[in-house]
Amino acid sequence: MKKLLFSLFGAAISMGTLQAQTDSTQQAPAPETITPVKNAATEDKPIKFNLNENGTHYFQATFLNQIWFRYNESNPGTTVVGEPAAHTFDIGLRRTRIQLFGQISDRAFLYFQFGQNNFNFNSQIAGNRKIAAFFHDAMGEYRITKGNQLKLGGGLTIANGLSRFSQPSIGTLLALDAPVFAQATVDQTDEFSRKLSVFARGQIGKFDYRAVISDPFPINTNGSTPVASTNATFSGRDHHKQYQGYLAYNFWEMEGHNTPYMTGSYLGKKKVLNVAAGIMSQKNALWTKEANGSTKLHNMLLWSTEAFIDTPLNTEAGTALTAYLGYYNYDFGPNYIRTVAQMNPADAASIDPNVSSVSGGGNGFPMMGTGNIIYGQLGYLMNKNLLGQGHGQLQPYATFYRANFNLLNDPVNVYDIGINYLISSHKVKLSFDYQNRPYFNLNNQVNGRRGSYIGQLQLFI
Repeated sequence: MKKLLFSLFGAAISMGTLQAQTDSTQQAPAPETITPVKNAATEDKPIKFNLNENGTHYFQATFLNQIWFRYNESNPGTTVVGEPAAHTFDIGLRRTRIQLFGQISDRAFLYFQFGQNNFNFNSQIAGNRKIAAFFHDAMGEYRITKGNQLKLGGGLTIANGLSRFSQPSIGTLLALDAPVFAQATVDQTDEFSRKLSVFARGQIGKFDYRAVISDPFPINTNGSTPVASTNATFSGRDHHKQYQGYLAYNFWEMEGHNTPYMTGSYLGKKKVLNVAAGIMSQKNALWTKEANGSTKLHNMLLWSTEAFIDTPLNTEAGTALTAYLGYYNYDFGPNYIRTVAQMNPADAASIDPNVSSVSGGGNGFPMMGTGNIIYGQLGYLMNKNLLGQGHGQLQPYATFYRANFNLLNDPVNVYDIGINYLISSHKVKLSFDYQNRPYFNLNNQVNGRRGSYIGQLQLFI
């Protein structure tokens, strides 16, 4: 894997240098932005400070708040602060973020993201390390070539090799929330999917690539005490680097390349079709406890293939299609499994003796594990005059998640249907989502299903 990534680095540098030589008479591309897709006729100006007279050097700020209003049908045995709770209603801040970024010279780019996640009534329990806001990203990069053929960078960054949704632009999502399973080590050996990394990324012809070497955090830095068991868990010893690579081929337009984040929905403002593959590996990342009491270390190897399309259907009516399909193959070691509950409104554990611990309490379900996952999204941007001219657009969507994990005897099928009311593009957006998920019995078979009803207000400037 190391040889593969170093070869990719070398090839990227060689190809980037060659491309730079052949394009030596071209001008560098105009600076991109990571603000929402814009309608030039009506959009307000960004919060942007020019550092030179022509604006090619600049520094910019954005602010995002995603507020959730949620009714959840609890998994059996759920408690809230120790009391049984068959259902819950909570109000929370799913994400509150500030971005500060800029092209500070012809080739140097600086990026910070500061904020917090998952702040609700239940977030201030003792031991929660994410009450305070923190830096999500603090990275810089230098463009080696005149165009985007080769950029080298590093720092605390989400630049990732696994998939599109391992580095999602959360301000432009199609569905209510990002598919967190694609951030496969989230808050285990990383900080909300960010790692201390060095990377090379760029666009050569129709190809978009990135190669990343990360220094993952030890598992005990997330507040847990690592203990080996018969099922694989992240190891408490033997530290190794993580290697990642991602390659996409674009059939139509190239996607933006200002930051490593990847757009969820362009709302028909671009015509994008690409296929991609990604990989992530780490030596001795996990361990198990053997029958004789010794521990055995296991390598982590994760890979994916995916396809993404976002295209206008009728430019006069403003209709558009967004769709995604991905296959993920995860090897975390024997019978690894992890249950995740996004902004859990309840206590993490279930007290029902007939429910498997893999279900968890509140809104949890098994999300990552050794096995394979198929995930898809489909969204349709409706006629811009459906609600009357100037009154925004509707964008219904559906997603499905199907995981076959080695530890479970039934697949994990999770369905979401929802609708976005795009009052002002992604800038002012109301969303409603219904999610249906399974819970499991002691034989690790599906024993029933529960639902969540979530409203979200997104404000993004």
